[in-house]
Amino acid sequence: MSLLVVGLSHRSAPVSVLERAALSADAKAKLLQDTLAAEPAAEAVVLGTCNRIELYADVDKFHAGVAELSTLLALHSGVGLEELTPHLYVHYEDRAVHHLFSVACGLDSMVVGEGQILGQIKDALGLGQELHTAGRTLNDLFQQALRVGKRAHSETGVDKAGQSLVTFGLDQLTRHIGELPGKRALVVGAGSMSSLAATTLARAGVAELVIANRTVDRAERLAASLGGRAVPFADVSRELAAADVVVSCTGATGLVLDREAVAEAIRQRTATGPLSLLDLAMPRDIDGAAHDLDGVHLVDIEDLAAASADAPMAADVDAVRRIVSAEVAAFGAAQRAERITPTVVALRTMAADVVSSELARLDGRLPDLDDKQRAEITQTVRRVVDKLLHAPTVRVKQLAGEPGGAGYADALRELFDLDPQAVAAVSRADTGDPNRERA
Repeated sequence: MSLLVVGLSHRSAPVSVLERAALSADAKAKLLQDTLAAEPAAEAVVLGTCNRIELYADVDKFHAGVAELSTLLALHSGVGLEELTPHLYVHYEDRAVHHLFSVACGLDSMVVGEGQILGQIKDALGLGQELHTAGRTLNDLFQQALRVGKRAHSETGVDKAGQSLVTFGLDQLTRHIGELPGKRALVVGAGSMSSLAATTLARAGVAELVIANRTVDRAERLAASLGGRAVPFADVSRELAAADVVVSCTGATGLVLDREAVAEAIRQRTATGPLSLLDLAMPRDIDGAAHDLDGVHLVDIEDLAAASADAPMAADVDAVRRIVSAEVAAFGAAQRAERITPTVVALRTMAADVVSSELARLDGRLPDLDDKQRAEITQTVRRVVDKLLHAPTVRVKQLAGEPGGAGYADALRELFDLDPQAVAAVSRADTGDPNRERA
């Protein structure tokens, strides 16, 4: 089996395509289930954020895997395969590992170095675990990606460049409306991104913080923790007219605020100054046509993508890249070495069976041996076999861990005429999956 990732991001696709391809929670779950049902894939995890959609899988055929994963992404995103294909990228084996580790460190983010991606990777793995689509390979990969991301943030100064998308977006707003203290703020949504936005606004010292959400209980809990006020979603229009700053990030599949709703808020506006809107949702919550309204300043994901292209990168980014390269090499060596383990175990099992068989024959030929003599002979024979196998099995694990070492397992099976079914049985026992074969 081999690791494969097929995806698209802000680096490969325009925001208009990313927006249409965004996956709902239900679509992610169905995508994972359908991927596992497809013949080339044994495991799957989907990573979907506001600026990327990536499908990771452990596959037994590269070309068939690429075709199947691409087709499934098109099917569940609702974007036709012909339109989607030019924007897709494919990474395989070590390049796939390198890509995910880079993503975890924030090197592939719209805002380089941002740390919020770690929570999104954790959520992606959690969904795969919940649906039992993430097996040992992807569990190991994603857990290690989280560790690499944390290491990058703790050992380098990448955080100095790594604002969250929320902070970056609010910075873009304040360039036009001035500082946030004293402003009235409305946050639409109560998920992780909205919670971060609300927390950032509260810490910035806004005069009033209002949280609107379809589930009022969630809005109330968030508002209570920040000294704000919760309102039902139906009151958004009224609160919009009174706000100075609005941040929206919901999971809605359609517009939350269309052009007419924003225009009506401007007509009924009681606050002075422009109405500043920050749309962090994908697909977008706020109608892009609101850009043209007088008295409105709208910043959305497309604007942030353009602004981030000119954002400076921290000097520590090179250090993070070195960390990623070293971690990819170590992970690859460990995975390659692990793949030969079932073959080594099967070899030792076969040797133990041969020893047992020969000792049983010896018992028949020399029935007069006493227990002490029998024990000494048994120990000697086993010690000889162990010594003969020790050096080659240790060395073959070392060789298998090096680039190009995948063929050593095949060579070992061929040289010792090992039963493929015996090797597969060890592999299945090792993974805890009765249907999964590795090595």
